[in-house]
Amino acid sequence: MSVQYQAVQWNRQKRIYDFVLVGVVTLYLLAFGAATKVLFPFVTEEILLLRAFGTAAFLLLHVILCIGPLCRLNPKFLPLLYNRRHAGVTCFLLALVHAVLVVATYHAGGDINPILSIFVSSPLTHSVAGVPFQPFGFFALVILFLLAATSHDFWLANLTAPAWKALHMTVYFAYALLVLHVTFGTLAGETSWFYVAAMAVGLLTVLGLHLASAQKELSIDSELQNRAADEFVDACAVADIPENRARIVCISGERVAIFKYERKISAVSNVCQHQNGPLGEGKIVAGCITCPWHGYQYVPKTGASPPPFVEKVPTFNVRVKNGRVWIDPKPNPAGSRAEPGLIET
Repeated sequence: MSVQYQAVQWNRQKRIYDFVLVGVVTLYLLAFGAATKVLFPFVTEEILLLRAFGTAAFLLLHVILCIGPLCRLNPKFLPLLYNRRHAGVTCFLLALVHAVLVVATYHAGGDINPILSIFVSSPLTHSVAGVPFQPFGFFALVILFLLAATSHDFWLANLTAPAWKALHMTVYFAYALLVLHVTFGTLAGETSWFYVAAMAVGLLTVLGLHLASAQKELSIDSELQNRAADEFVDACAVADIPENRARIVCISGERVAIFKYERKISAVSNVCQHQNGPLGEGKIVAGCITCPWHGYQYVPKTGASPPPFVEKVPTFNVRVKNGRVWIDPKPNPAGSRAEPGLIET
C-alpha cells in the first residue's frame, strides 16, 4: 500500500486467485488438446500445441478486457479485478509459447533470420487473403511483453500512475492487432462459420460491455457538470449517501466522492493514486476511505494515507445545510486538511 518499492506479500486471496487462474488455463489446454485429437486425429503435435496456446491467450485477453466494464456494471465482479495483472502476465506467457512454436515450426528451417522471416515470408498481395497476418501478432506480443514486464508496483511508482496507466491502456491496441492477426490468418484459411461466429461473439462482447459501462459512467459525469461555479455547489442530499459510503458527483469536470461517516461529510477526489481506482465505490473501513480495487486507504478529512504510507488525494471544502451537501468546486492541494461538514441533528 505504498508507492515505495516493497516486496509483495502473498495472502490467501492472491493464492486462491492464482490457483484458480492456473487451474482454468490448464484445464482449457487439456480439453483443447483432447478435443483436437478427436476431431482432427492426424494433426501434428506442434500444430496442436501452437493452436492450444494461441487460443488460450486470445480467450484470456478477452476475459481480461471484460473484467473492467463488468466491475463498473456490477461490483460483484470486483474480486476478478483484484489480481488482474497476474492474468495479464499469464496471457503474455501463453502468447509467448504460441509465438515460439510458430517460429520454430514455420521460420526456423530457412536461411533467413527467423524473426526477419516473420515479415518477409508473406509478401503483401492485392487480395484480402494475401494480407501478411504474422506481423500483427508480433507487435501485439511486444505490447503484451511491455505490459507484463511493468506490471509490478515498482514500475507503477517509478513511472507515476498517469504514465503507467497510459502504458497499460495500450492493451486495447494489442487486442486490435490480435483481431487483425486472427482475421487475416486463421479466418482467412477456414471455411467453417464456427470460427467467424466465435470471433464475432468475442469482439461484440468486449465492445458491448465497454459501451454499456461508458453509458453508465456518462450519467455520473453529466449530473453536476453544468452547475459548477466559483461558489459552493449543491451536490446532493445527505440522505442520498449511505453510511460509511459515498455518492459520486461531477463538479467542474472532476469526479468527487462525498463520504458520510460518524455524522460527518467529507469530499475527496474520486481517483485513487494507485491505479486510478474509483474511491467513491469503496467504503470507510477503520476510519479510512478504502479503495475497492486494491485496498489503498486515505483519511477522509485530509486525503492522505495513514503512516507510513505516503499517497495523497485532493480534498474539497464542504458545508451541510438543510439536509443538503454543498461542495466548493475548487479542490484543495492533495493531502490538505478540509474540515468535515457536520450533519445537523
